[in-house]
Amino acid sequence: MRTIRTYALFAAVLAWVLSPTPTSLSFAQAETEVQVVGVVDGDTIEICCVRGKHEKVRYIGVNTPETRHPTKGVEPLGKEAAEANRRLVGGHNILLEFDVDQRDRNGRLLAYVYLEDGTFVNAWLVRNGYAQVMTVPPNVRYRELFLTLEREAYQAQRGLWGQ
Repeated sequence: MRTIRTYALFAAVLAWVLSPTPTSLSFAQAETEVQVVGVVDGDTIEICCVRGKHEKVRYIGVNTPETRHPTKGVEPLGKEAAEANRRLVGGHNILLEFDVDQRDRNGRLLAYVYLEDGTFVNAWLVRNGYAQVMTVPPNVRYRELFLTLEREAYQAQRGLWGQ
């Protein structure tokens, strides 16, 4: 009996070690490689080029404070979130991973975004308190990861959750 438990534990650990983590992605796994040509705000960027044209990309699963909203104006920490996003992705080549719906009602591409080094941008923004979780079905692939990172940011009082 002990041998079976040991084998099961070993198999579980091996499967966990060999499985890809949701916080990193290789270029080979990505659906689209593009370059960031502009940062609109904390959760939206402009890229070049998808099918030969510039596109706006809205990060899936996260929401940052507004900086350009017509009625809300600039919300607290909106400028900081936009600047963090600019420092993180501005001018870089990135990878886009799509979920079920690829566009929002405004025509923007919806994507999970990764840097060349594997940094999961959506997760980074939540982990560091620049973004809240905002999942809109059916695009919920990383919902649980984002909720875990949001709880950690809240407990550590980072960014939006600071005093």
